[in-house]
Amino acid sequence: MLAAAATPNLALGAETDRPKLASIHVLIPGSAGGGWDRTARGTGQALTQSGLVGTIRYENLSGGGGGKAIAHLIELASAEMLMVNSTPIVIRSLQAIFPQSFRDLTPIASVIGDYSVIAVRQTSDINDLETLIARQRAQPRSIAFAGGSVSGGMDHLVAALVMRAAGTDPRSVKYIPYDTGGKAMAGLLSGETQVLTSGYSEVIDLVRQDWVRILCIAAENRLQGSPDTPTCSESGAPGAVFLNWRGFFAAPDISQDQALVYQGVLAAMYATPEWKAIRDRSGWVDAFAPGAEFSALLASQEIALASLMKTLGLL
Repeated sequence: MLAAAATPNLALGAETDRPKLASIHVLIPGSAGGGWDRTARGTGQALTQSGLVGTIRYENLSGGGGGKAIAHLIELASAEMLMVNSTPIVIRSLQAIFPQSFRDLTPIASVIGDYSVIAVRQTSDINDLETLIARQRAQPRSIAFAGGSVSGGMDHLVAALVMRAAGTDPRSVKYIPYDTGGKAMAGLLSGETQVLTSGYSEVIDLVRQDWVRILCIAAENRLQGSPDTPTCSESGAPGAVFLNWRGFFAAPDISQDQALVYQGVLAAMYATPEWKAIRDRSGWVDAFAPGAEFSALLASQEIALASLMKTLGLL
């Protein structure tokens, strides 16, 4: 049980003996409807509906590739504010898009994971990853990969990662950047591009509607919720695994006790039926890594991504 003195808005549920917070201010570095926004609001819904948090205030603050929100969190230094983020905080820090890194914040915990996928239109004549690999080797400029991030961003890196694992030159990937994942999907469906790199949760609704077909998912094993979808490893790109974690950070100077309170509330959320319903509906997988474990995950990912980006000439 966490001590009530850990943070001023902490209370304990007498009936459940679970940690409970009166309120949280959640900072979202992107616009409404994006991956960060959906993660923040989905997690918040589970926390409030389960009674773990009383109220949550959401603030969308776009700009600077997420750098504006990071600077705001550091400047405000509020113990009641959490910022949602994901793999791009590592990528954009390496690219020096903003001067800070995850080390300038307090990593609270990763909460969910969204495995990347390689997808095509349902009507595409590219029926599997093997066919895509063969065409990429023969005529790489004839295949355009769409993604909802800039060149050198996460979707570009995933396409390069899969092609490198398949034994093709990752620098040969013809990547077409779009402002958002929704626009990248529109580019795929209109025929502007032939292949889409995105997150599983971003495409699953259109898969269910028979608009899109997933060639492979960059996971270690097939997902329980999608057992017929092969992994990239078993489809010709061995070792191609990419999990886009999403989680929360606090201001750099909060106390260890305050960080533990947030971690305790998030840990308790996983046992609630509210969370399980939201997670399954969203196509997420549980990926809870609190505190030091989260920091280690970030450091490891930074090394791996820096290596790939250097191969591509992006660093």
